[in-house]
Amino acid sequence: MLLERWALPPLIEALILVVVAVLAALAVHWIGVRIVRRLLAASDSHGAQAALIRARRPSRWLLVAVVLAFVRPSLDLGERGHLIWSQVAAMVVPGLLGWLAVALIHAMQDVIEQRADISVADNLRARRKRTRTAILSRIAIVLSIFITLCLMLFSIPSVRAVGVTLMASAGLAALAVGAAAQPLLKNVIAGIQLAFTEPIRIDDVLIIEGEWGRVEEIHMTYVVVAIWDERRLVVPISRFLESSFQNWTRSTSQLLGSVFFHLDPTADIARLRARYEEIVKTSPLWDGRAQVLQVTETSPDAIEVRGLATARNAGEAFDLRCEIREKMLAVIRDEMPEALPRRRGLLAQDDTGPQGPESRGSA
Repeated sequence: MLLERWALPPLIEALILVVVAVLAALAVHWIGVRIVRRLLAASDSHGAQAALIRARRPSRWLLVAVVLAFVRPSLDLGERGHLIWSQVAAMVVPGLLGWLAVALIHAMQDVIEQRADISVADNLRARRKRTRTAILSRIAIVLSIFITLCLMLFSIPSVRAVGVTLMASAGLAALAVGAAAQPLLKNVIAGIQLAFTEPIRIDDVLIIEGEWGRVEEIHMTYVVVAIWDERRLVVPISRFLESSFQNWTRSTSQLLGSVFFHLDPTADIARLRARYEEIVKTSPLWDGRAQVLQVTETSPDAIEVRGLATARNAGEAFDLRCEIREKMLAVIRDEMPEALPRRRGLLAQDDTGPQGPESRGSA
C-alpha cells in the first residue's frame, strides 16, 4: 500500500527517465571530448583536432538521440505516444546526421586550407588545392543538405505518398525545372568543370572586364574578384569557360614586368642600360631571373625604350615596375637631360624655292 501511494504517474516517470538519459549522454560526451582532445594534443594531429572542433556540437546531440532510442522501450507512452516519438525521431535523426556531415566537410576544408599556404612565393600547388576544395566542398554541402531534407520529408507518410505519385511525371517536371533554372544549372555545371580544368584558382591575378584584380572567392555559381582599388567584381562562373580573359599566374606566380620610356634618338643607350641594370639589381623586389633594356621602336622625333625585369609574384612585379620607372626618370632628369625627347623643325630650305632669299628680297 505504501509503495502504491508513492508511485509516480507514468508520464512523470517517463519524463524523469528522459531527463536522466539526456544528462547522462551529455556527461559521457563531455568526458569523451576531453579525453579525445588530450590524445590529439599529444599526437599533434591538426586534421583530427579540426574535425573534433567542428563535430563537437552535432555529435553531442546525436549521442543524446542514440541514448533516447535505447531508453524508448522502457517508456510507457502508449500507442499514440510511441507513434509521435517515432515520427519526431525520423525527422530529428536525419537532421543531426546531415549536420554532422556538413561539419566534417567544413573540417576537411579547414585542414586543407591550413596546409595549403598561399602566402609563400611559389603558391601554385596551394592555390590549386584551395580552389578544388572550395568548389567541391560547397557541392558536397549542398548535396548533404538536399539528401537530409529528402530523408526528413520522406519520413512523413503523406509526403511519401505524394512523392511516389509524382514519380510518374518526373520526366516532365525535370524538363520544366531545367528550362526555368537553366542559368543556375549552367553555372553549377560550369563550377564543377572549373574545379577540374582549373582555368582560374584562388589568388590568381586576372585581367577581366578591363579590370586588374585577384581571385578572392570561388562559389558554386559566381566568382568574386578583388580589384586593385578595393572594389569587388562579381562574375558568373560560366564567364570563365565561355569568354577569354588574361590569367597572369596560370602556370606560375612569377611574372615579367615591363616599363617604357620615349627618349630622344641621340640618347646614350649604353649609359642608360648600365644605370638601368644597377637600379634593377639593387632592388629587393627583383627575383634575380632576368632583366634587360632594349630599343623597341623608332620614329623621327623619339625612340621607344623598353625595360624588362622579373619578380616573384604579381604584386611585387607591379611595385618593381613603379620603382624602376621612378628611378629611371630621376636618372634621365638629373644625369641625362639631353635624352629627353625634343621636337625638331626644318633647319634649312632650298634657295631656289618660292621662299628663297631672292623672293624674300623682292618682296
